[in-house]
Amino acid sequence: MGLLSFFRRIGQDDDAIVALYAAVVQQARSPAFYAQLGVPDTVDGRFDLIIMHTMLAMRRLRSEGQPGEDLAQGLLNYMFKDMDRSLREIGVGDMSVGKHIKKMAKAFYGRSEEYEKGIDGSATALNDALSQNLFRKHIATEPQLAAMRAYLLSADQALRALSMADIAAGRMVWPNVTV
Repeated sequence: MGLLSFFRRIGQDDDAIVALYAAVVQQARSPAFYAQLGVPDTVDGRFDLIIMHTMLAMRRLRSEGQPGEDLAQGLLNYMFKDMDRSLREIGVGDMSVGKHIKKMAKAFYGRSEEYEKGIDGSATALNDALSQNLFRKHIATEPQLAAMRAYLLSADQALRALSMADIAAGRMVWPNVTV
């Protein structure tokens, strides 16, 4: 997908996409991720939590066939529109925004693939993905890492239990974030 397709008009599912993205971002901003689980409370840490929650929502949506695929693509497009807006708000120049978005897209796809492999694979693979991507240079304690792994697996299951109508309305049910 080309960079310009990120900015296409979303279409008739605008309300669903906005509600879905708002639910993803609201959960990613939960203070417990930072205070209890040790996710760095930085621009990068917040971005990584948005990536993780967007990946979870898209993973669930893809299981619904073409309507879910379309909504997942709309969610991704909307996320990058929001990232573009955020970059401009913090003063990134017009000439640099495209480069930043391209880097963010690469990060999204790489992290999403690693998280999905970890969810579908072993605890070790998921721990590695979380350590490398979410915690980066910050060392998570074993209980924090285990809690984040448990959260991710629980969130995946919780989203699978929701109807497509609930998801499209942004009525996401996320598990509690605890150590």
